[in-house]
Amino acid sequence: MSRPPASEAAVLSVRGLTVAHGGRPVLRSVNLDLPAGALVGIVGPNGAGKSTLLQACVGLVPVAAGTIRVLGTSFAHARTSVAYLPQRERIDWDFPIRALDVAAMGACARHRHWFGWSGRTLREEARAALAAVGMADLAERPIGQLSGGQQQRVFVARALAQRARLFLMDEPFASVDAASGRAILDALETLRGGGATVAVVHHDLAMVRDHFDLAVRVGEHALQVGPARDLPAPAGMT
Repeated sequence: MSRPPASEAAVLSVRGLTVAHGGRPVLRSVNLDLPAGALVGIVGPNGAGKSTLLQACVGLVPVAAGTIRVLGTSFAHARTSVAYLPQRERIDWDFPIRALDVAAMGACARHRHWFGWSGRTLREEARAALAAVGMADLAERPIGQLSGGQQQRVFVARALAQRARLFLMDEPFASVDAASGRAILDALETLRGGGATVAVVHHDLAMVRDHFDLAVRVGEHALQVGPARDLPAPAGMT
């Protein structure tokens, strides 16, 4: 069976993607197109390959087969236009760094260098990103002294500061309180309003149905894409 052609209008276009861990396929020959200006929920049972899909798109896991195009080119060429937020457990929360420093990393990524990152312009951009998620008052606080929800907000601020066109976020709502969840959702909706594509691994199907545009249901053999409002809640999906 031939692969469907990649969509030139898609911000992210995946064709025939196969990824294996330990010799076992996690994703097999899957295809996906994400349009501009969409808030996309990536859902599915544990172990289905949701995180693996995002990691493959940013080159963190080897791809056995298939192609991934970002903004019509490879991820390597579009790197500064893509912001990736990993799962909480992949982040060293004990690293001695302030919330402001974390947010500034996003601005540095956009400017393609790390020199002078503490300059006035980058600090202002970092503070503006923190303000967007309600964290401006804690800019000088070490990241390890923040609550789980506040930490997540800071890393969302880092993504905001990058001003990317494609945001790939792996469970940004995990272990957050209601206030942090609302602040993060507001930030994602603002990104969508600005024309960015935001793809989020999420386990709250009710939130995806109520606030997202598209839902991507991930399984080993297929990705099912449709309007988020039509998303069912089959048994076993959490």
